[in-house]
Amino acid sequence: MQGCDGSVLLDTTPFNSSAGVEKAAANNIGLRGFDVIDAIKAKLGDAVSCADIVVLAGRDATTILSRGRITYAVETGRKDGVVSSAAAADATLPESTFDIDQLTGNFARKNFTAEELVALAGAHAVGVSLLSSFRDRLNATTRTPISPRYQAALAGDVEALKGRQNATDPIEKFNIRDMDAGFRNASGFDAAGVDMAAVGVLDNSFYHANLQNMVLLRSDWELRNGTDPSLGDSLFAFRENATVWEMEFAAAMAKLSVLPAEGTRFEMRKSCRATN
Repeated sequence: MQGCDGSVLLDTTPFNSSAGVEKAAANNIGLRGFDVIDAIKAKLGDAVSCADIVVLAGRDATTILSRGRITYAVETGRKDGVVSSAAAADATLPESTFDIDQLTGNFARKNFTAEELVALAGAHAVGVSLLSSFRDRLNATTRTPISPRYQAALAGDVEALKGRQNATDPIEKFNIRDMDAGFRNASGFDAAGVDMAAVGVLDNSFYHANLQNMVLLRSDWELRNGTDPSLGDSLFAFRENATVWEMEFAAAMAKLSVLPAEGTRFEMRKSCRATN
């Protein structure tokens, strides 16, 4: 929210209650992995900022999840911010229900192009989403275009997950590639060109699913919308050529890692969860 300053890691600050920090923002719902950052910080100590740890962890996770196909260089030397605001995060971060104009405008404010937006969306080849982030896609009055067979399979799976997870807001996998064969068959998914053995792998399978209208989030479907020809061109190019997407994704991630931190006061936190 404040650039690369580790603000999302804070539980409390002198300026916010625990309910008001960035990780509590509605747009950060489902964000996890803070314990991993804590473990890395415990190993590296006070000499490495939490902001640097986040950037380095993102780089390494990208390489691991892509099975070594995506690498990029990052610089270190960041310091940690002391401000973390849920309200500011919700006003800044893109929502899962954004339309294409809202998405491109949001990314443009950080100097990212439409093509970079499409490249970064490919991260949804891995990971999960809470139902609350894609419920609109299952509702007849709010849904954006979605494959009817995929929607029906998804609605059934969500109901089953509510029971298995004992939750009203169950967690669903982003990528249809990672669903079981029964789900994929019921959806009519065309797996041509997709490595179906690459479960949980960061690859270009997102674009195969997107161009079949088989993605969870409205914001992902919206990449097919809009008047900028680079949107559609990128979707097709990334589907057809994994290497092109890998290069574009790496460049966009490197660019994301150097977003300048905002504010006037910074420190090297002793704990990533609290200011010194």
